[in-house]
Amino acid sequence: MATRRSFLIGAGSVAVAGPALLRGTLAAEPLRLDPQLPAGTRAEAMLEALPGKVPLIKLSYRPPNYETPLHYFNDLYTPNDAFFVRYHLSDIPEVDPAQWRLTVSGDAASKPFELTFDSLKNDFASAEIAAVCQCSGNRRGLFQPHVPGVEWGYGAMGNARWKGARLKEILDRAGLAKEAIEISLEGADGPPFDKTPDFVKSIPIWKALDPDTLVAYEMNGQPLPHFNGAPARLIVPGWTATYWMKHITGIKARSIPEENFWMKSAYRIPVGKFPLVQRFLTQENSVNAPITEMVVNSVITTPAEGDTVPMGRPLTVKGMAWDGGYGITLVEVSTDDGQTWMRAKLGPDAGRYSFRPWSAELKTDRKGQMTVMARATNAIGQTQTSMLIQNPAGYHHNLMQRVSITVA
Repeated sequence: MATRRSFLIGAGSVAVAGPALLRGTLAAEPLRLDPQLPAGTRAEAMLEALPGKVPLIKLSYRPPNYETPLHYFNDLYTPNDAFFVRYHLSDIPEVDPAQWRLTVSGDAASKPFELTFDSLKNDFASAEIAAVCQCSGNRRGLFQPHVPGVEWGYGAMGNARWKGARLKEILDRAGLAKEAIEISLEGADGPPFDKTPDFVKSIPIWKALDPDTLVAYEMNGQPLPHFNGAPARLIVPGWTATYWMKHITGIKARSIPEENFWMKSAYRIPVGKFPLVQRFLTQENSVNAPITEMVVNSVITTPAEGDTVPMGRPLTVKGMAWDGGYGITLVEVSTDDGQTWMRAKLGPDAGRYSFRPWSAELKTDRKGQMTVMARATNAIGQTQTSMLIQNPAGYHHNLMQRVSITVA
């Protein structure tokens, strides 16, 4: 049976070995960070390029956690080389597609088998979907008071067109038993020490069988970048990125719930705090539940915090909105602290899991400070919150954004 370590290009070949390898090309442009971020984050963060990436906002080396600068979200699809990087573990092998194997097994699979990369691409019908990949902790650094964890700003996310095979068709070949309740997922990245829990996740069987759930090998028409999961990763549209297993090497059909650290302790939210529809019932308890779908949200990409704009000229405000897959139906903009709202114009609809562009033209007839706010609403009536929903891990930050500019 092939193992994760057999997929290395060579002995000791890892993509992340320490700061010396990660330093890459430093950016000459200034770094503009939200003033709400912790002082330590603002002091230590820097623009820096990983191999194959443009300069991103570096928050940690080991494991590598790099966020996308806001201006890249002016495009509907986030460029592959600007897409954020998020890892829990620092042993990240470069996987040779010719040697890669996907093992499909588990106690609820009657016909376990292995897939090669060529088989994944050629033996299953391909499907492509536009979907936002967003870290569960996106905007954690903007929580007040601050909470522990990677102190992300706005850029632990991206939108891409993902192409691959439907997970449902792969599981059909494995002969799922009627007792199957969860599908567990493992990737090629691993812990640096034996006592560090390996990153293994599971999803409920109904989500695994959703035709939109893919094992993807392309991103925006190109092979997956190394730091975004090459040669293949799981795509779970509408759900936070904790389930989007990178460098996927193992899929198991389970008749009992997965009980490792990453399911029972990590990525959990208090019961009843968020207006979520999709639930992961086999992993719930009376106190908390696993995080699932993304909450409705939006971001202002233009103008940027601190910009100066000329008085008397129309100001175009632009951004993106998204949710867990119900579809964005309304975005509104305010310049008077939410007392009145102006309806923004929605851009092209690339699908219910995708970013939805929006724009609005504002008057600039008075000199001084102007604060622009935006809020999105989806097709089931969920709207961004005006008060932060506190939770210990800093998940689901969807407070309406405020951007302060100067009219001169």
